[in-house]
Amino acid sequence: MQNDIALFSELCDELFKSEISQPVAEPIPTSELYQRLDLSLNAEGLIDEDLKETLKRIIRNTPKTASKSFFNQLFGGRIGKATLGDLLAVMFNNSMYTYKVAGPQVGIEKQVLKNICALAGYPEDSDGTFAPGGSMSNMMAMIMARDTKNEAIRTEGLSSKMTLYTSETSHYSISKNAALTGLGRNQVRLVNTNGRGEMLTEHLDKLIHDDLNEGYIPFFVNATAGTTVLGAFDDVESISQICKKYQLWLHVDGAYCGGVIFSRRYRHLLNELELSDSFSINAHKMLGTPLSCSIIVTQHKAQLHHSFSNEADYLYQTDGDDFNLGKTSMQCGRRNDALKIWTLWKSIGTKGLEKIVDKQFEMAQIARDYIKNNSDYKLYSFEDSISVCFNYKDVPAKELCTALYENSKLMVGFGSFNGDEFVRMVTINSVLEKDDVLDFFKTLEAFVEEKMLKITTT
Repeated sequence: MQNDIALFSELCDELFKSEISQPVAEPIPTSELYQRLDLSLNAEGLIDEDLKETLKRIIRNTPKTASKSFFNQLFGGRIGKATLGDLLAVMFNNSMYTYKVAGPQVGIEKQVLKNICALAGYPEDSDGTFAPGGSMSNMMAMIMARDTKNEAIRTEGLSSKMTLYTSETSHYSISKNAALTGLGRNQVRLVNTNGRGEMLTEHLDKLIHDDLNEGYIPFFVNATAGTTVLGAFDDVESISQICKKYQLWLHVDGAYCGGVIFSRRYRHLLNELELSDSFSINAHKMLGTPLSCSIIVTQHKAQLHHSFSNEADYLYQTDGDDFNLGKTSMQCGRRNDALKIWTLWKSIGTKGLEKIVDKQFEMAQIARDYIKNNSDYKLYSFEDSISVCFNYKDVPAKELCTALYENSKLMVGFGSFNGDEFVRMVTINSVLEKDDVLDFFKTLEAFVEEKMLKITTT
C-alpha cells in the first residue's frame, strides 16, 4: 500500500503539470479511443512501470475539470481540504448503513445534515440523507410526496394516476424519475415560465385545477433553485401558496444553486425556503467538493423513515434507528460522501463556504460586464446568476463550443432558451480568478479570428 500511495503522489504531480501545460486535454475521438490508449484487460497484469506509463497517458487525455480553462457544466475546480476528506473516505472504506460499521462517520453525516436543515430554515427535528446524485435526491422527494398522499402505495402499488408539476426549464430527472417510480412520464405537467425561465404560478394553479376536474390526483410540485441553462430561481413563496391550497408536497431542487443558503448576500434568491417540504443541494457544485456529494433534507423526518426504511435483522444489530442511516437512505451499501464536505466546512467554517459561493457570482458579474462593454457580444442571461449566456459575432454557439473543445482551447458548453442558442459559460469552477475569466474571452476571440473561415456563420 505504501508503494501505491507513492505512485498516487507521482501521478498527482503528473496531473498538476498537465493542467498547467495543457489545461484543455486533447480529446480523443471515440472511433480512435481503443487504438490510442491501451484500455484492454488481459489474463496477465502489467508490471508497475508499464502500468504507471499507461496511467500517465490516460491522465494526459482526460478532461481537466480543475483547470482554469474549464467553464463547462455545473462543477469544476479542486479544493484541497475537500479532496483530503474524500481521500480519507476511500481509505476508511466505511459503508454508511449502520453505526456499527461507520462509527463516528455517522455523526459527521448527521452533523452536516443538521446544519443544512438549519440553513434551510427547517425545524430542529428535521432530517435528511446523502443520495447518489441530484437526480436521486429528486426521486427521493418524489417518493416521499407520493407516500404522503397515499401511504398504501408502498405495499399495494399505484392504483390511480397521480400527477406532478415542474417548470418547463427544470432538470430532466423529474420526467425520468416519474418513469422509474411507475408514475409515468405522461403524468408530468410542465409549467410555463417567464422570460427568465421562472415558473409561472398562474399556469401551475390552472394545471392542478384542470387535473382535479379530470379525476387525477395531484401530489408533488418541484421548484428549481438554479435552472440548468439560465440559472433561474423559482419563487418558493408563491409556489408554496399553491401547494398549500391543494395540499401538495413542495420540493426545491437546489442541486445547481442551492448553495446560496450559505450566502448572506444571495440568500434572498431562496426566500421562504422554509415553506418547502424538502430541499436538495449538491455540494460538488457551488461548494466545490469532489463528486459526488448530494444532500436531501426534509421537514418530515417520520416520512423519510417511512418511505425508505425496511427491517433487516442481519444488518441492523446495534444502536437505535437514528444512527443506522440505512433506515433513511435509498441504498443499503453506501460510500461516505459526507466526510469531504465536513472536512471542508470544518476547516474554513460557514463564512469560508460563503466566500466560495459569493466568488462565483463575482466571476459571473465580471463576465457579464465584459460582454456588455463589447458590441461583438450579445448577452442572454441576467444578474444574480452564475450561468453567463452569450453569442459572439453571430457565430453559431454549437459549432463554436465544439471547435473550441476539439482544438483544446476551452471547455465550455452551449444551451438554448426560447428558440435562442448560445454559449453557456458557467463560473462555478472554484479555482477561477478575474484574470481567468478575462483570458476566457481573449482565447475565444483569438480563436474565432484565426479560425473564422472554418466556422460557418449566420
